[in-house]
Amino acid sequence: MTAALQRETRTVPIVFVVVTDPVGDGFVAGLPRPGGNITGFLTSESAITAKMFELLTEINPGLRRVAMLFNPDTAPGGGTYYFRDFEAAARSSKVEPIAARARSDAEIEAAITSLAGTSGGGLIVMPDFFMFNRVEPITLLVAQHKVPAIYPWRSVVARKGALLSYGPDLKDIVRRGAPYVDQILRGAKPADLPVQVPVKFEMAVNAKAATALGLDVPATLLALADEVIE
Repeated sequence: MTAALQRETRTVPIVFVVVTDPVGDGFVAGLPRPGGNITGFLTSESAITAKMFELLTEINPGLRRVAMLFNPDTAPGGGTYYFRDFEAAARSSKVEPIAARARSDAEIEAAITSLAGTSGGGLIVMPDFFMFNRVEPITLLVAQHKVPAIYPWRSVVARKGALLSYGPDLKDIVRRGAPYVDQILRGAKPADLPVQVPVKFEMAVNAKAATALGLDVPATLLALADEVIE
């Protein structure tokens, strides 16, 4: 949507709330000073996947290889935007990072099945609308193959029985966009309004799913969770 609007105008102010990498997408020159007619709020920063990895290994310390599932045709930067931070975190923990590229349901199934062949496999689902639209088959497959997985969407834990989620509060991001619109209507220029990063994050844990995987949820994780499914 932001790209389509940018093609139409370089003068009318635009405030985005669902963009991941505005610099990489060419919407702004930089986060502190956007420099044009566009500013707004990031959906999530690249470092979120390192945090997702940390939480997944906290609930399952025995992980030895973790795959990040994404579609290179739809993920930010072809997947590199999120993968780099995850890869660095995994290597520092002596866990093998795997780039699980999947453009179809068959490739998603193959990626998840490959993790089930040996012990110590885990899955991180990248923040990617392609994957969000395929949450149901993904959650069914990881449950079938007993693969511990973490998602960036809280609703997946409560509604789909997923094990773990960690991600930004998207409602909060949208709410924070309104004052920027107000400032622009009062005369502020988008070029002078810094692009903002998420400040509120949500974590959900499914204790029932953990039991099915033979995992014990640490008390520290339960204490930090915004939602616990018993």
